[in-house]
Amino acid sequence: MTAIEPVYLMTHRDGRLQPKLETAYEILLSCEICPHRCRVDRRHGELGICRTGDKPVVASFGPHFGEEDPLVGEHGSGTIFFSHCNLYCIFCQNWEISHGGEGEEIDVEDLAAIMLRLQAQGCHNINFVTPSHQVPMILAALPYAIDGGLRLPLVYNTGGYDSLETLRLLEGVIDIYMPDFKFWNPEVAGTLTNAADYPEVARQALKEMHRQVGDLVLDEHGVAYRGLLVRHLVLPDGLAGTKEVMQFLARQISTRTYVNVMGQYRPCGQAYLHPSLAKFLSAQEHREAQQLARDAGLTRLDQRNKLFRWL
Repeated sequence: MTAIEPVYLMTHRDGRLQPKLETAYEILLSCEICPHRCRVDRRHGELGICRTGDKPVVASFGPHFGEEDPLVGEHGSGTIFFSHCNLYCIFCQNWEISHGGEGEEIDVEDLAAIMLRLQAQGCHNINFVTPSHQVPMILAALPYAIDGGLRLPLVYNTGGYDSLETLRLLEGVIDIYMPDFKFWNPEVAGTLTNAADYPEVARQALKEMHRQVGDLVLDEHGVAYRGLLVRHLVLPDGLAGTKEVMQFLARQISTRTYVNVMGQYRPCGQAYLHPSLAKFLSAQEHREAQQLARDAGLTRLDQRNKLFRWL
């Protein structure tokens, strides 16, 4: 089988990558990279909600085998965990990284070297985790990585709070979009994150992502190389609005959307501040959520076994 070329290689050859990264860094002068639109000058030391300047900040990286099967394959997904976040969910399971800012500021050349190291380790893709506020740095690192021989699909593993302008800069760069769709209700979003407009932003973002890459496509080995994969973390007491989220995906994205209806919620961070989040998700709640996805008409649900605390 002929190797499938990642989309960013053609974008680079055609001379379209350099203008994208220049535009992204220009935006940092009055930052509107994400929907918060803090308008701080990140190029000259000002920090907004994400508390990140104009260099990559990386918490960890390595082959990851806990992702969805189409990403993991045989050799793992090459994850790069970026520090900080633009949502700050009160129940975040990576609290030290997102809220605490655990990680190291590096140069874009170092970020490129990380990508190449993950490729050398046999990973099937480069998986940018929480990248929304660090898009300019990713774009700036790519030419160095490409010159070094990078040829893996790029995964944009996001919380779903992404601006349309930034996503359009990523057209022709990202091969696989993997957004969360966390909440349907704006009141819930405003209580659990710093973004009450999250539901509407996520809806528009997912539509744009699907327009760019379509449904998830797998190679002959079952490994993804292009398309959209959506995650939805089921929350106790129906707090995430699972029924409405699944209906949206089926009706306004595609019934062929690959969806991971995640059942691994556990109380983390400041979850104890909310009565519903202070408890574990039950296996019954997860089964009901999966049925809601099937009832909506979705046909591609992630089938890996999940672990629960049985209640």
